[in-house]
Amino acid sequence: MTELVERRRVMDEAGMRRAIRRIAHEIVERAGDTDRLALVGVRTRGVPLARRLAQVIAEAEGVGVPVGELDITLYRDDVFDGLAAPEVRPTLLPFEVEGRTVVLVDDVLYTGRTVRAALDALMDWGRPRRICLAVLVDRGHRELPIHADFVGATVETTRDESIAVRLSETDAEDAVVLRSRPEERGESHGT
Repeated sequence: MTELVERRRVMDEAGMRRAIRRIAHEIVERAGDTDRLALVGVRTRGVPLARRLAQVIAEAEGVGVPVGELDITLYRDDVFDGLAAPEVRPTLLPFEVEGRTVVLVDDVLYTGRTVRAALDALMDWGRPRRICLAVLVDRGHRELPIHADFVGATVETTRDESIAVRLSETDAEDAVVLRSRPEERGESHGT
């Protein structure tokens, strides 16, 4: 398979910080009651994003919002497509889901299949009062009727392109990049 190359930076560290701050404030505005609010990050990059959102909310509102970690591996409809043995990690929800407003947090919204799997996984833990979705980037191309309630940036892409979210917690830098296959005229595969 051809390695994807970086075409352009969609967001740098400062842009990500602004987007996360804006999303956090929008979550508080719409949630109303932060006492029953919880953030649940979808593994892998949704978890540090959820923690960053909780930090901004704590600084702005003076309240600690609990953060959970959701593993959706076994809920995916493509779990065994091309994978020898999927890596399943624990789901950590250090709060009761029942009756809460839960904000699912993920890095990129694309077809909607990850969100569908996350909804299934979350419902196995209880019935929230309401579930919202926050994503850093919405790149379109939905296959399911799913939308994000909170979006850092909307980036138009083709199906041959991808969005890579890089976080200092997992990738040693904060950036959002648009990637695609190298063009046929002998372009380098490096990033």
